[in-house]
Formats: sequence, structure tokens, C-alpha cells
Amino acid sequence: MIFAAIADIHGNYAALDAVLRDIERLGIPDIVNLGDCFSGPLEAGRTADALVGRNIPTVRGNHDRALIDRPFEIMGDWEKPAHIQLSSDHFDWLQALPFDLVFKDVAYCCHGSPKDDLEYWLETLLPEGVLHQRPLAEIEALADGIQQPLMLCGHTHIARTVQLSDGRLIVNPGSVGCPGWKDDEPFYHQVEAGHPLASYAVLEETPQGWQVYFRQVRYDSGAMGELARANGMPGLGKAIATGWLG
Repeated sequence: MIFAAIADIHGNYAALDAVLRDIERLGIPDIVNLGDCFSGPLEAGRTADALVGRNIPTVRGNHDRALIDRPFEIMGDWEKPAHIQLSSDHFDWLQALPFDLVFKDVAYCCHGSPKDDLEYWLETLLPEGVLHQRPLAEIEALADGIQQPLMLCGHTHIARTVQLSDGRLIVNPGSVGCPGWKDDEPFYHQVEAGHPLASYAVLEETPQGWQVYFRQVRYDSGAMGELARANGMPGLGKAIATGWLG
């Protein structure tokens, strides 16, 4: 068995298109999507057109939820430019997304953690504003009750694999469309991938167990960075174009 995992597209249609083409070129038949699909100052509508109707199993990320659980007037800077590009069919698709799902009996899938779409499962936030790998005991506590050999999450945009004490794997495939971001809650912190490539993961079942392949695909990130700058988010534009915020 082999399949691909994507996450955190954030309306970056060009990155998504490059990833989908790469998956097709590899002959991988199945994809699972870990959420945060449209929010951001890029091409939410075009991205939605590419996803809705493809029947890709998808969980609802925190930014997906923020597009449907509050009035437009109080939406954040990431949601407002996406919201105005989406159609009623796109919103119906978002409304139907589950918090989590089990993919083909082998992979538990969520966006943040099994408890909260805003929680970092594999990382912990240090007071100096750095995401650091979470202690294994805490990671395993969040996995309590999950039986599948694979667990997949997104949210941090950091490609990472953690092996649990029993040999099972938790995998974050990284971000398709947003290699750098910052947040002021609960205090300022940021993530920089250090590259602008579109990231995803391939999961393959082998006689030795599940094998993880992280893939990073080139596309015209400069054009998408320029679009973010033109739409009023220059810091995010630099991150998309270069992988760095500063």
C-alpha cells in the first residue's frame, strides 16, 4: 500500500498543482489531506476548484474552521481574502469536513492534535518563541486510544516523523503552500522552513514497516510571493518566495 499526505495548502494553487502533478507522475493512487486548505492572500477560489470534487479524504483545519464558524466582519487577515473568493459549493464542502478521520484503516488523520485543531502534537512552544520537539511521553499521551499504525497531522508546517515506543509513526508532511508563518498567540513565535519548495509526504507499507518519504517540489514560488505582497501581506510573501520571514 502506498499513498500521499498533503497539508496546509493555504490557497497556494501553484504549489498544490505542482504537488498533484508530482503525485501523478509517481503513480500514487491515493491522497489524504490534513487541512488548512484555502486561507491566505493567494488563490483560494482556484485552489477550492482544484480540490472540491476530487474526493480526497480531508480533515478540517483551524483555518478551514475559521472560514465557517464566525461572521466575516470578525475574520482574521488570513480568512477575509479567501472568503470572498469562495462559492456556496466551496463552503458546503468545508462544512462537511470532519475534525478527524481514519484513512483505509491504517492512518489516523487530524490537523493539529487529536484533542484540538490548534494544538501542536509533535512540538511544544518555548517561552523564547521557538517550536521545539515535544517530549515523547507527551506525544504518546495525545495518541492514547488511537490504534492505527500511522498517525498524520499538519498545522505546524514542519515536516517531521516521530516513532512511538511501540514502533508506530506520527508524520507531519510539512506545508504544500506556506513555508513560513508567525503567530502572536499565546505569545510571538514563528516557523521558517528555509526553502520555498512545496512539501508533502509519501507513505509506503513495506515488509519492514511503514516507510516515509518527504518530497519537496519546485514551482514558481516567486510569483505566489508577489501575489501575497500585492494583497497586503509582504511578510508572508517573502516567506512563500524564499522560505524565510526575516
